[in-house]
Amino acid sequence: MAVVIESSVWEPNPSLFVFIFLACLLSVFLLPYASRSAPPSVFDHGASLHSSRFQRNFLLLYSLCSVMEGVPSVFGEFEFSYFGVSREQMVLSLCVGFAASLIVGSFLGVLSDTIGHRKFCLFFCILHLFVGIWKRITAHPSVWVASVCLSLASSIYSFSFETWMVVEHEKQGHREDLLSDTFWLMAFLGSASFIGSQVFANWLIGDDLKKRMISPSTAAVLLALVGVICVARLWRGSSQQEVFEDHGRSYSYFCNDRRIWLLACAQACLHFSISMFWILWTPILVADGRELHLGLIYPCLLGARMLGSTIFPWLISGSLSFRTEDCTLYAFIISGSVLSVVAYDYQEIGVLVALFFLFQACVGVILPSLARLRTMYVPNDLRGGMISFSLAPANAAVLLFLVHGGYYRSVSNAAIMAFAAVGLFAAAGCMHVLKRLGKQPYQHLRKL
Repeated sequence: MAVVIESSVWEPNPSLFVFIFLACLLSVFLLPYASRSAPPSVFDHGASLHSSRFQRNFLLLYSLCSVMEGVPSVFGEFEFSYFGVSREQMVLSLCVGFAASLIVGSFLGVLSDTIGHRKFCLFFCILHLFVGIWKRITAHPSVWVASVCLSLASSIYSFSFETWMVVEHEKQGHREDLLSDTFWLMAFLGSASFIGSQVFANWLIGDDLKKRMISPSTAAVLLALVGVICVARLWRGSSQQEVFEDHGRSYSYFCNDRRIWLLACAQACLHFSISMFWILWTPILVADGRELHLGLIYPCLLGARMLGSTIFPWLISGSLSFRTEDCTLYAFIISGSVLSVVAYDYQEIGVLVALFFLFQACVGVILPSLARLRTMYVPNDLRGGMISFSLAPANAAVLLFLVHGGYYRSVSNAAIMAFAAVGLFAAAGCMHVLKRLGKQPYQHLRKL
């Protein structure tokens, strides 16, 4: 008599999706009634048409570019398996990408501050266009070329769009509450666009194997072309011309301001933790051969980040009205505690997913908080360089752990998550020191 062993595939409860959707919906639509400022900024019908058009056009462009950024990450693993890339080669491609971000991407922010952020947003779209065409016309595209180009595009994505929006906001004289709203809407719509890129990539994958490889590349080319047209037409007269001597004096100010160093350190710790999380979350969940529907867990995690981003305006402008430093400090402490528990390698899937959910919700609060603090303490002509420089030590740390943990396997996943937790606690310490400094912000006339 044969023994049949039934294997169950773990997947999140469908009610979790309903909860995330309703929570985000209620958080956004009830915010105007809880905000102390009048009239409310996100749904302000008395705002100028120009301000509304400014925010709407930018957020639409940012959402489109977020979809471009998300499609390769969703489709990449399947693409590697299709071309027969081994595990060591996958790790090596990640190392090449982070090395490119470290060596080249660290200086792109300074160049962007000099020649204009609009041009770098255009370059972001051109990089995706080049990779899409390369994959479309080449039977066996080079993994290294795609990894380098997409890594540089990710570096540009991390600083250019935010900096471009802040600079244009100041030039056009829009309300300051509009800037705060745009920060959390960027985090919200960016996560929603990543979910949309997953749906879009899955829709493009059909039954025919050859079609499955061609369709995403063609879609990437079309998306990039639309992005190039939108960036080229949006704020056409906003090119930024600066003098190198002025930047030299500004960066001497950068080196002497402890507040900027504290923000850069916190940004580096956050970037390292997020990067290691997205690299390790799947191996941690599927440890010991467990079967899961990863395609259902991924949107839940991004939905948690969306929910966290909607909580941010409640904390700073609602009835609670915390200081931004306090919000960021507590979010860093909670996220560090979450990764500390994960570092103990707890094996229950439900608990791990709940911890990952909480971590992403904290990230949703931290991202707009750091953007708001940068507006308070960092001059606009240094913003892109400050962000790109802050990512350099994070990329170096990720590269180090990829080599030792992914390639040589001399460091366990639990140890790497423990280092990520330590980094988040260090970022919380930076926020505590920043709060204790108690100095006037750089743009003291533009308090948010």
